[in-house]
Amino acid sequence: MPVPEIDPATRTELEAAAFRRLVAHLRERTDVQNIDLMNLAGFCRNCLSKWYRAEAEQKGLPLSDPEAREIIYGMPYKEWQAQHQTEASGEQKAKFAAANPVHG
Repeated sequence: MPVPEIDPATRTELEAAAFRRLVAHLRERTDVQNIDLMNLAGFCRNCLSKWYRAEAEQKGLPLSDPEAREIIYGMPYKEWQAQHQTEASGEQKAKFAAANPVHG
C-alpha cells in the first residue's frame, strides 16, 4: 500500500506530534538508561537534546546544552541524573565502547 500524499504543513505537524510523544515516552521510562538506548538504537536523550539545540540554532534561536537537555528531560539534567541514573554495568560499558567508538 503506497504512503498517502501529505502536504508539507501537515507532515511537519505529524512529525512534531510524534517527536512530542517520543519525548513524553522517554520521560516516563526513566528505568531505561541512556546507555541502554545507545547500545540498542545508537542515540539517547542527550543526542535528542543536541539535535534540538542544533535545529534551534539553525533558526537563529540560541539555546545552550543545559537548556536543550531540560526540554528533553523535563527537568535539569543534573536533577534527572540524581533521581534516575544508575551506574552502568561492565557489560553495558563494553557493549557501548564496541558499538560507539566515537562516543567512547
